[in-house]
Amino acid sequence: MFTGIIEEIGEITAIAPSGDGWRLTVRAPKAAADAVHGESIAVSGVCLTVVGSTADTFDTDVMKQTLDVAAIGGATVGTRVNIEKAMPVGARLGGHIVQGHVDGVGEVLEVRPGAQWSVLRVSLPDDLAPLVVDKGSISVDGTSLTVSAVSAAPSTSSGTQADSGTQGDSGTQDGHWFEISLIPETLAATTLGTRAVGDRVNLETDILARHVERLLAFRPTTAAAPEGGSR
Repeated sequence: MFTGIIEEIGEITAIAPSGDGWRLTVRAPKAAADAVHGESIAVSGVCLTVVGSTADTFDTDVMKQTLDVAAIGGATVGTRVNIEKAMPVGARLGGHIVQGHVDGVGEVLEVRPGAQWSVLRVSLPDDLAPLVVDKGSISVDGTSLTVSAVSAAPSTSSGTQADSGTQGDSGTQDGHWFEISLIPETLAATTLGTRAVGDRVNLETDILARHVERLLAFRPTTAAAPEGGSR
């Protein structure tokens, strides 16, 4: 379990085939210093298991399924990655509950730099859109962030908006999206500070939202009452 508070920026120094997956070597001196075989480390939001380490690097295996669903599948030697070790029991939860289980991949649609802040707009896969809300939490490349704006939900049959999102924007016009506002510390301490339009990023939605969606999927659909009658 992680919190989405990045501890250092690492770098992939080697990629070797391993069955139908990869074995990665990541240079991350802080994480590697006391890394032990079998422990979990989040690499840009992907929970991976340490299979070997040196004083400043650790090795980990990445299976094909992870390569297929996460942005790490497009990594190369030299790719910079966000690193977070697992949260110790009893520690403060500085971000939000992050499992390191990537739900999907988004694409940076827009970068709006400011004097101190930077705003990123990121595309949102259709199946994840219901799980992301304004002011809610989301993990982007393993970084715990607060959603600062989100595209509108599709119109309901009555013509009203189920979720107005950001006024003036439609969730169906150019696909779903969300925005995150990055403070100077986040820009400097994570790889998000160098993200550009077109970059792909790992997304993990709030675990609470995923559980609610699953619970609702098992609730029986209530039949509509006859016209003019009552339920």
